[in-house]
Amino acid sequence: MIIEININELIVGHFVVDIVKQQGNFNLTNASHIKNEKIIKNLLNKGVETLLIDTSKTLTNNADIIEEPPKKVLSDDTNRPVILSVTKAKKLFNEAKNIQRKIFEDALLGKELNLTPVIDVTNKTIETIFKNPDALACVINIRKKNEYLLEHSVSVSVLMTIFARFLKIDKQIIQLLSVGAFLHDVGKIMVPDKILNKPGKLTKSEFEVMKSHAAHSIDIIKRTPDVAELSLEVAALHHEKLDGTGYPLKIKGENITQYGRMIAICDIFDALTANRCYKDGYSHVKSFSILRRLAQQNHLDISLVDQFIKCMGVYPVGSLVELSSNKLAIVERKNQGNPTKPRVRTFYDAEKNHYEMAKDIDLSDDDDFIVKGVRADDFDLDMNKIIEFLLMEG
Repeated sequence: MIIEININELIVGHFVVDIVKQQGNFNLTNASHIKNEKIIKNLLNKGVETLLIDTSKTLTNNADIIEEPPKKVLSDDTNRPVILSVTKAKKLFNEAKNIQRKIFEDALLGKELNLTPVIDVTNKTIETIFKNPDALACVINIRKKNEYLLEHSVSVSVLMTIFARFLKIDKQIIQLLSVGAFLHDVGKIMVPDKILNKPGKLTKSEFEVMKSHAAHSIDIIKRTPDVAELSLEVAALHHEKLDGTGYPLKIKGENITQYGRMIAICDIFDALTANRCYKDGYSHVKSFSILRRLAQQNHLDISLVDQFIKCMGVYPVGSLVELSSNKLAIVERKNQGNPTKPRVRTFYDAEKNHYEMAKDIDLSDDDDFIVKGVRADDFDLDMNKIIEFLLMEG
């Protein structure tokens, strides 16, 4: 069982999965047992406050605790298995959701939005993504069907940040883009629930009501003290199309800025991949093909769509794949040299329908290969339980 403990409770023999709270920027190279008191003292000196431990792996016999040479500490998270970074990323994602919830509540009551917590949490998100973009990309796949409205806005902000970093956009600009993406759908709080969550196709009149959310978002953001023009621009343009058939401004072609084109891609991608209470999302590969089709129809910028797919990876980190060996695996790391052969971690036998001991495989150096991208729902599995199982496996 994985639990969070205070550093003062840590003892020799505990199996540490990850650091949760700390004053500094210390990172573990990998999950491992505490070998001696010196390691605990070192963690204290580094400012570590709380950690995740796997109680099922605690060693109680000193003879089982074998001293190992000290391992090099990484300066960032980029080389760590993504699963080990998910817990902290999920905590940040949930913090952002709570701030988003307050934003929607204030907007519904006609109050001015408080931008300070939004700026704080988007800054944390940016710092996390610059250290390890894969962890938050993975968390986006762990969603609750009944919280789409909250999670969508947070996810689009995360995707926008990941995409902007990939395009090497200045960090100060990224911060403004992230805030705009975070607020882009605040106007949806003005749309009646029966339309917002209708399972079937909207009627023409219902769709007009749904489209009004974009104008509501613009009005609400304009009334927000100290909001940047660029943040407003990003939110205002998220439903515009290159052929001029978008809304609410019906801007077309070159009049839609690069940032407006970027958020349109991020917004549609998240809407396609997310599960909702009335429908399951598409696989990443299917969603990429839909984005390309929309680009061919002159709705989206084709060059930016291709860049977005390259940024996320053909098989994005945190997505699930089915292998030729009938195993299910989570994508752990992209392979820039061969995007169709990432590093994966198997966890489930799809033929026998049961979990099995996790195994890391570099598909660029293995006979196994990806048959297709899949979703947890395709096998009646729960993404939260998959992540929990992989964490238990260390």
